[in-house]
Amino acid sequence: MSDFARALAKAAPQVDARLQSEIMLLPESQVRDAMAYAARGGKKLRGFLVIESARLHGVASDVALQAAAAIEAVHAYSLVHDDLPAMDDDDLRRGQPTVHVKWDEATAILAGDALQTLAFGLLARDNAAPTAEARLALIATLAQAAGGAGMVLGQALDIAAESAAAPLSLAEITALQAGKTGALIEWSACAGARMALADVSPLAAYARALGLAFQIADDILDIEGDAALAGKRLNKDAAAGKATFVSHLGLEGAKSRARALVAEAEAALDQYGKEGDLLRQAAQFVIARET
Repeated sequence: MSDFARALAKAAPQVDARLQSEIMLLPESQVRDAMAYAARGGKKLRGFLVIESARLHGVASDVALQAAAAIEAVHAYSLVHDDLPAMDDDDLRRGQPTVHVKWDEATAILAGDALQTLAFGLLARDNAAPTAEARLALIATLAQAAGGAGMVLGQALDIAAESAAAPLSLAEITALQAGKTGALIEWSACAGARMALADVSPLAAYARALGLAFQIADDILDIEGDAALAGKRLNKDAAAGKATFVSHLGLEGAKSRARALVAEAEAALDQYGKEGDLLRQAAQFVIARET
């Protein structure tokens, strides 16, 4: 097992426990149960990026866990809404029934809403960052990354692409995915620098390359992946006739582009020396993963 795999395996249950404990503080309800269900499991890669970027900037792991739980709450909300019939209409997520299938659409919408607002509540607390200035920076940048200039915009563009008169160009797909997938990855990787009020430029460059490589890997998995391992329906994009990185670049071209992006991500970490090795391994992971 690589150092990264060990670090991810250690971080994931810590982030999960922090987020679940916060959810369980809410009044008992079906919505709370659905929130806990949606937030449970997964790789917690975004939470790991928060923790590791914080470590690089001397921020205590317990402080970083608060922001890590917050970004995983936003990610969980995005998946719950993404799976809805009005969007991707998926019935499986992480090998389990999606929230709207297990409960109903109204519960899924409310659970997603509540996970999103919980995230901002977590970041507003004193233990979310060493200073009030840093907490405000985390909140403001997450609002941008998750909202109408980031993830939500990317999702809207993705939905529009399904009924577009012509398939999206490669540049249009790149812009779409920079919002839908890349914005939260970039926020996660930059969180540690923001907690320390440090320069985010190197980690932002790392994350932009990482986020795009992640999405290209997703497109490749949609074709080559094992549905049982992925825990979700595959070959959706091809069935819908949607343009993807693979449809534009070909399978081998997409793999080559993903490898080049990983090299770009690794190079962005040069100023951190060997201390950046776990993030370098994280970049390698995104194109080698099976789920």
